[in-house]
Amino acid sequence: MLDPVRQEVIALAHTVVVKVGTNVLTHENGTLDPERLQALADQLYRLRAGGRKVALVSSGAIGAGMGRLGLVRRPTDLRQLQACAAVGQALLMRAYEDCLARHGIPTAQILLTAGDFDSRGRYLNARNTILTLFEHGCLPIINENDTISVAEIRFGDNDHLAALVTNLLQAPLLILLTVVDGLYASDPRHDPSAPLLTTVPDLNASILEKAGSSRSALGSGGMRSKLRAARLATVAGESVLIANGRVPNILDAIFRAEPVGTLFLPHDRTMPAWKRWLGYTARPCGRLIVDAGARQAVQYQGRSLLPIGVVGVSGTFAKGDVVTLLDVEGVEFARGLSNYSSSEVERIRGLRSDQVREVIGASAYDEVVHRDNLVVTG
Repeated sequence: MLDPVRQEVIALAHTVVVKVGTNVLTHENGTLDPERLQALADQLYRLRAGGRKVALVSSGAIGAGMGRLGLVRRPTDLRQLQACAAVGQALLMRAYEDCLARHGIPTAQILLTAGDFDSRGRYLNARNTILTLFEHGCLPIINENDTISVAEIRFGDNDHLAALVTNLLQAPLLILLTVVDGLYASDPRHDPSAPLLTTVPDLNASILEKAGSSRSALGSGGMRSKLRAARLATVAGESVLIANGRVPNILDAIFRAEPVGTLFLPHDRTMPAWKRWLGYTARPCGRLIVDAGARQAVQYQGRSLLPIGVVGVSGTFAKGDVVTLLDVEGVEFARGLSNYSSSEVERIRGLRSDQVREVIGASAYDEVVHRDNLVVTG
């Protein structure tokens, strides 16, 4: 008997983001596996034939470049990683173009960096481009621009990128294809009898603890990165499904609502696009540490953050930048746009509104972060 919850998730998935990992696409030596790419392309064709819009976030450029350059292990040096990406991205796109051309599907390459999501203008440009590609029947193939990324290439992964793209498009479903069947109740390497979790209603801290610290030889992620990505998408109102991309016709099984992989259900709320960007996409430029009263007012009473509640400032930011709000123990509970620069907040923190005007002048804002420009994340 099919799960009615899965059936509903599938029925509502008018737009789907599919992320495929390096190890799903490549041989053990890192070279692209043409049969796996064609099998994926065939499934994407069938998925689109059902009337759904599909965006593909694909790893594999560095792995493909490794194969072409004859490297047997993923480099750790930044310039070597960037060189592999430069060689491999062209190979990856050509392979997808060849596989999808058999179905008459045009492809489009989109290379993004974290900075593209920090800038509201560039964020909207990326969204408009992808939506326009959908109108023309194109399949957008998205990857991180590893050739020019610096910190991202060392610490980032395409699981996180896929979650950001899902929020960008407000896609109801994100599918993360990896080389494991999903999330288990405990580490199956140490407990072979551990059951697979087919549905996770709430991706809380106890679920995050079930992820091991494994990391593949060719890829940059692991189960922990996938759970972080799943949390990023589910808190914004999307469903996420982690499944084994090496299983034949896995996407077909998913869209028949079969009990494969692990389905993470969205939080019970719908978040506007602007709030998604502010709370879960743009990277904060600084941090504001607030007292217990201010946290209570902001998190539970729907109030703005006033200067009197700020007890500390960290980082350098300008007026209008995104900042993180933390309590005195360092726990983040909200993000928002600051009405003041970091140097100005340092001058007025702990002051009443009348005292703030004495320091800043008649043009002073009553709020450091106004409620309209704030998202509670905790």
